[in-house]
Amino acid sequence: MEKSLFFTKPTNYSYFLEKKDVQYHHFHGHHHIHVINMQNPNQQPHHENSSSRSQSPEYGEPVSDAKWAPRLLRECATAIYNKDSTKIHHLLWMLNELASPYGDCNQKLAFYFLQALFCKATDTGLRCYKTLTSASEKSKSFDSSRKLILKFQEVSPWTTFGHVASNGALLEALDGENKLHIIDISDTFCTQWPTLLEALATRNDETPHLKLTVVVTESILVKSVMKEVAQRMGKFARLMGVPFEFNVISELNHLKELTKESLNIQEEEALAVNCIGALRKVEIEERGAVIRMLQSLNPKVVTIVEHEADFSSTRNDFVKCFEECLRFYTLYFEMLDESFPTTSNERLVIERESSKCIVKVLACDNEIRDQGDSERRERGNQWSERLRECFTPSPLNDDAVDDVKALLKRYKAGWSLVQQQVDQESPGIYLTWREEQVVWASSWKPQEKSMEGAT
Repeated sequence: MEKSLFFTKPTNYSYFLEKKDVQYHHFHGHHHIHVINMQNPNQQPHHENSSSRSQSPEYGEPVSDAKWAPRLLRECATAIYNKDSTKIHHLLWMLNELASPYGDCNQKLAFYFLQALFCKATDTGLRCYKTLTSASEKSKSFDSSRKLILKFQEVSPWTTFGHVASNGALLEALDGENKLHIIDISDTFCTQWPTLLEALATRNDETPHLKLTVVVTESILVKSVMKEVAQRMGKFARLMGVPFEFNVISELNHLKELTKESLNIQEEEALAVNCIGALRKVEIEERGAVIRMLQSLNPKVVTIVEHEADFSSTRNDFVKCFEECLRFYTLYFEMLDESFPTTSNERLVIERESSKCIVKVLACDNEIRDQGDSERRERGNQWSERLRECFTPSPLNDDAVDDVKALLKRYKAGWSLVQQQVDQESPGIYLTWREEQVVWASSWKPQEKSMEGAT
């Protein structure tokens, strides 16, 4: 199993439904909204009926179907879009009575999406997002975070799928080279590199020198964690007998600020770029420029791994964006439900981390453009259209595909692999769960004319 180094520790949120917030002009009439205690997330919120059945005191409509949360959430999102204050108030009340971060998937979806819908209805998304982010950052520690991501990788291939696929593409592209330089622009915090170091140590020819440059655009607290990561990576490389150099570029606020000069690329180095979960954090309008910047580095290969969701083309249509966000996170929460035990604290932490993205996508609009953290996911075909302007798709070899298939066999049933051809709309491979595509991995090489122009 992949060795892991980083994630986040359980956090305390500071507010959700504050009584004063209910007085915003969006709501009228009587206010009897039950308030969930977000100051103490370990305290079970009180519900008159915490099962999947409830009844509206005003409308008298029972909620008993298996998918009640998505139905009520859709109705609430539509009411917010239509500015129907009476229906908004009724549905928020109803959802709040049913929601719980400790319940089944319906109750969890209701809880976290209710938070975003409430913020959208009351124009408090930015305040909520900053509060969630601050609480999360204050609680981060290396040891607890490491244990969490190790557990996630143990029970689900959600992250390890991209690690194995990318490592396969990197090893093929860099085969036979003596001086390797990998630029890691990702959210993996080096969790994929121990297995790559092991592979390099067992190469038939001379063990190459590896320079790893990690580009960090996260918070100051995350940047500080990289010191511990660097020490552990150095120790592991020595253990494997791989000549190793580790560099961190952490002074950036946005990926667009990255330059060839700051990366200290040497002529004799075989260069590769690894992007896992990185491109979605670039603002939509800047993605073309970032891809052209990667092209200008003239790497032997660029690996891309992204979630299969579209929060981009629908960003100006709240209802459609909500539908896609709900679809994606319903799959994600159901996957967590089947992967972790019901009482798992790790699962609760991962779900809480998702709440920041849900609030940001649905309730913050374009208010946080200066954070360098977009969260506007795009599907594989959308990324492929952007990448084809500068790169040519490079299919994963049979060994890499076999490695991914072997990885999936370690986990519970339900996971599978879908392989696309280079001439298809979205070349690469997909991780699927319950026959739904959830993660896309691909490999790209600079177009021939670009490489000629750079030499």
